Amino acid sequence: MIASTGPGNVLTTVSEKDIPNVLIHEIIDGKPLYRKGYRDVLAKTKSIEDIMGSSSLQFFIVDYLLRIIYKSVSDEEYIVATNEAGLHLDKRNNLAGDILIFDQEIFTVDKITQHYANVPPKISIEIDLDIELEEFTEIDYITMKTKKLLAFGAEKVIWFLTASKKVMIAKPNNWQVYDWNKDVEILKGITCNVGAYLKEKGSEFA
Repeated sequence: MIASTGPGNVLTTVSEKDIPNVLIHEIIDGKPLYRKGYRDVLAKTKSIEDIMGSSSLQFFIVDYLLRIIYKSVSDEEYIVATNEAGLHLDKRNNLAGDILIFDQEIFTVDKITQHYANVPPKISIEIDLDIELEEFTEIDYITMKTKKLLAFGAEKVIWFLTASKKVMIAKPNNWQVYDWNKDVEILKGITCNVGAYLKEKGSEFA
């Protein structure tokens, strides 16, 4: 059962089976992880559309990263997926990615379907968390999702965290955390620096 504050601040409970699937952001180890703000939707103080989008800071960073990636990678070598691209790891794990870069030698045309991708991305990039933290801390969730992606076959997982202005770069057996004003290699020869970019643009979040 999920507790939710309804109209008049009355605490009510909602069965998980009564929560719309659209409010599920990911499934990890068979457990649904709900979108940030889903309780407000259940309480009817917000609509589903109200909680679906990214903040302007988040999409500003996504735009910056995508500009670098699209300008630098060959569309014959890589496929770049965004907009909460879905990954089906197995029957108990479905993940969503902010930016996923797939090697076309692995993600071949015959693997393109109407379902989530079931092959690992070469690079996974995440900007902040999109789930409501209930049973996990932020670091617990980041660690769990990163381990799942690496075990699935991702070569590198990169997290940009706007609140702490940190970047975490995870490869198998090598995890590092830095301030986000450090140059980060996305792919060989392709780097970004979120902190420096925000400063250059005059953002207060640099």
